[in-house]
Amino acid sequence: MRFFLFLVFLCCSVSHCSSPKKEGTSATLAPTIKKEIPDSKNDSDTFRGLSVVAPPRPFQENPMVDIQAVNSNWIAVIPYGFCRVGQTDVIFNVPRQWWGEKAEGAKETIRLAKEAGLKVMLKPQVWVPGSWTGGITFDKDADWEKWEKSYTEYLMFYVDLIQEMEVDLLCIGTEFKQSEVRREKYWRSLIQQVKEKYKGPLTYASNWDSYQNLPFWDELDYIGVDAYFPLDESIQPKKETLMEKWKFYDKQLKKTHQQFEKPILFTEFGYMTIDGCAGKTWELESKSHTLPTNEQAQATALAALFDFFSQKEYWQGGFLWKWYPYPGNYQERGDKDYTPQGKLSEEVVKEWYGKM
Repeated sequence: MRFFLFLVFLCCSVSHCSSPKKEGTSATLAPTIKKEIPDSKNDSDTFRGLSVVAPPRPFQENPMVDIQAVNSNWIAVIPYGFCRVGQTDVIFNVPRQWWGEKAEGAKETIRLAKEAGLKVMLKPQVWVPGSWTGGITFDKDADWEKWEKSYTEYLMFYVDLIQEMEVDLLCIGTEFKQSEVRREKYWRSLIQQVKEKYKGPLTYASNWDSYQNLPFWDELDYIGVDAYFPLDESIQPKKETLMEKWKFYDKQLKKTHQQFEKPILFTEFGYMTIDGCAGKTWELESKSHTLPTNEQAQATALAALFDFFSQKEYWQGGFLWKWYPYPGNYQERGDKDYTPQGKLSEEVVKEWYGKM
């Protein structure tokens, strides 16, 4: 167990995809949260969101100043849990985790956001070292049930926290590609358990290639999509070409929107700052250190996405992956990363979020 916790500590520094004694965050009564789901898009409805990287230590300066400077109105707060392939325990809120990944860090991030007038989506997310949540699967029902019990404890721990903090939106899971379809009964039961306590809107972050097959969108308020759609592997893609490529996925997204009569929310979207960034993101991550930095490609890909989807009534915006709340870290690690900070893309985000 000590070795596993050490691995957890090491993995905390990897922020994509992305339990000890529980600290006192329970609440017996849910505050009244006004549940407003728009029928069609207008300026006030649109999510101009940033996925905030959980910091290793408490903030030295208020990170919401820079977030507001790019015209963002929402942030995603991500308190991570950890699970190894083949194991049924979801580990969370442990001492070796980064401060921002635990309850105390999540609460302070939410507090600062609320003070700044920003809205918050809480997005508890499981990190699987060497794999991803879509790879979590079991052969035996008994093992599925053990994992589901552990995941429920993890999620409901943070449901108690968001009641206390009056969080505006909850994402109940991220990219559980196997579990989504094989364990539908579990997810519907979990959603009902959440709704007994939390009265705000709910979404789920489905992978770009599986959202059409998710069976429980009818229980949620937003169709959440992690929008890493492969478009163009060119070193320097053209905006017009990317917008043309988006037309294929537009048909699929619109069809799902019409089927369930729910808005589409990009629970994650973004591009790395490297050659070919508008292609197969999941393949690029592992070899990004070998690829040249390319700020223009990232900026062009983001501009194409904003330009294309800002015209779509079904699209409610989304959460850009990702934003470092501590400048020293993105300056050290962010040259090829998803963050737009200090790059051409920062002006693209600021401009489009201002328009939206």
